[in-house]
Amino acid sequence: MTSPGAVPGADGLPRCPWALSTEDYVKYHDEEWGRPVHGDDALYERLSLEAFQSGLSWLTILRRRAGFRAAFADFKIAAVVEFTEADAERLLGDAGIIRNRLKIEATLANARVLAQWAPGELDALIWSHAPEPEGRPVPRTLADVPAVTTESTALSKALKKRGLRFVGPTTAYALMQACGLVNDHLATCVSRA
Repeated sequence: MTSPGAVPGADGLPRCPWALSTEDYVKYHDEEWGRPVHGDDALYERLSLEAFQSGLSWLTILRRRAGFRAAFADFKIAAVVEFTEADAERLLGDAGIIRNRLKIEATLANARVLAQWAPGELDALIWSHAPEPEGRPVPRTLADVPAVTTESTALSKALKKRGLRFVGPTTAYALMQACGLVNDHLATCVSRA
């Protein structure tokens, strides 16, 4: 069976097929996914949420995003770096987030690492791995969208080398897609432009 291209939604507009299963996905697809994200705190949030998503549906994370923001001080690096062991235990009991000890510990450890970086350094490092859009094939079907690229592998290695955790190549590529470093909206998707 051939992977589908963009599919008309309830409003008749063609979208990436993954976006049509719920209104939450439609809104996220239309308003956020693939749009450029800048700023260390904003990218720390996205990096953290992508790590929490590992092994789960993105919808699970999307529907708990308000809970994550409340639990992690709106992902302000300067605030999260002050979290204590008591905060880590509190997070393990917070039903508003994914209560995975390794992912919580990684999120807190990443804040400690990033707090040592210069302002704008995370933004610059991530965006330095954005591939040139020229010559990059425009995906026509979901089968054309990779899970990992040479750029995401390089970004993963660079982040790990700097001490960040839960940043494998697949997570790095999902971050690149979500934050607009690549445009993986399908060729006929209304959000492609």
